[in-house]
Amino acid sequence: MRVRLPGAAGSLLLLAAVACAQHPPPAPAPRAPSYEWLLPAGFPTPRVPADNPMSAAKVELGRYLFYERRLSGNGTYACGSCHQQRLAFTDGRAGALGSTGEHHRRGAMSLANVAYNPSMDWVDAEGRGLEEQMLRPLLGTEPVEMGMAGREAEIMARLAGEPLYRRLFAAAFPGEAEPVRLDNVRRAIASFERTLISGGSPYDRLLFEDDRWGLSERARRGMRLFFSEEIGCSGCHGGLNLSADMVVAGEPRPPAEFHNTALYNLDGAGAYPQPDTGLAELTGEAADMGRFRAPTLRNIALTAPYMHDGSVPRLAAAIDHYAAGGRNLGSDGRRAATPSPLRSEGLAGFEISDRQRLELVAFLDSLTDDGFVGEPRFSDPFPPQSRAVEPPVDD
Repeated sequence: MRVRLPGAAGSLLLLAAVACAQHPPPAPAPRAPSYEWLLPAGFPTPRVPADNPMSAAKVELGRYLFYERRLSGNGTYACGSCHQQRLAFTDGRAGALGSTGEHHRRGAMSLANVAYNPSMDWVDAEGRGLEEQMLRPLLGTEPVEMGMAGREAEIMARLAGEPLYRRLFAAAFPGEAEPVRLDNVRRAIASFERTLISGGSPYDRLLFEDDRWGLSERARRGMRLFFSEEIGCSGCHGGLNLSADMVVAGEPRPPAEFHNTALYNLDGAGAYPQPDTGLAELTGEAADMGRFRAPTLRNIALTAPYMHDGSVPRLAAAIDHYAAGGRNLGSDGRRAATPSPLRSEGLAGFEISDRQRLELVAFLDSLTDDGFVGEPRFSDPFPPQSRAVEPPVDD
C-alpha cells in the first residue's frame, strides 16, 4: 500500500532520500572479533585497556615486532634480545645490554605473566600499563635500549616497505588508512606480551589438576617451608603469580608493592649505591631507599642471576641472603655491623639447615614451566638463518 504525504513533507522526504542515495552514511567501523584466551587452569582473564582490545591479528603482529631487529636504531636488537624465551623472557645477564652496547645497571625482568603485573620495571611507582611502559625501551636514551629516539620515521619506513608488515598491520588495525605507525607498534607488542602466561609448572599441576606425582617429596617439603610462617617467603612472593596482587579483568588495579631486601647498608643508615637507590630515585623519600618490586618466582630457576642488580648468582645464595636477614654490604664490601634500618618488615632472618635449603631449592625448581619456554606461539617467527648472532654496535 502506498502512503501519500502532504506536499511539503513529501518533498522533504524525497530530498532526504536522494541525499542518502548520493551520500550513504559511513559504514560502521569493523568490530574486532572476541579474543580467545588460552589460559592455564585456575588463571583469571587479564585486564585489557579499552583502547587496545585483544585480537588474534594484533597478537600475531606483536609477535613479529617483538622479534624484529629493524625496530632498533642500528638494526641489531629486538625486544627478544633481552627477553629470550628459553630463559623465561630474561637474558641471563646481571645488567641488560642495549642495542648500542650500553650496559644497564639493572637486569631485564621476566615477561612471564607480565599481563598481571600491577606495575612494570623494578621501580615503576606509577602503575603504568604495558602500552605506556613500551615507550621506555623503544625511545629511552638513558640508557639506550632499542635506540629508536629521533629515528621513528626512518624505522616506520623500514616496516612500511615490507609487504609482510603492510599485510599484518592492515589486519591488526582494520579501517586505518596508515596503520604502520609507532602507536600501533607499541599496541601490538603489548598485546603479544599479554599472552605470555605461564601456568603449567609441576606446582600448578599439583594445585589445579591434583597431579600428585609432579612434585618430589623433597619439593613438597620445600613447598611447606616456602609457605610457612617461620621462613615467610610468601609474604612478598604470594598469590597466584608468586609476586604480589594481580591485575585482572573487572577488578581495580591494586597498588604496587616495593620491598627493601637489605642488599646494601653503605653508611649504616641503609644507603644503596648511587644512582640505583630504588624507589627513592623517583620519590626522593629517604624511606624509599633500596625499595624494589618483587618479581615473580615463576620459572625462577631459569632467570639467574637474581636481585635488581644481578648480584646474587644462585638460588641457594638467594635463600642464604634472606636467612641472614639481608646481605647488608657496607662501603668496604663486607657485611655491615648492624642491620639496615630500612629493610622491609618480615626480613628478620631465619634458621635453615642444609637439608631444608635443598628442599626449598627443589620447590623453586618445580616452578619451571617447560611448556611455556617451548611454546611455539611465543617463539621467534623468523627463520634461524636470519638470526646469526651479531654483537650490538654503536652506530
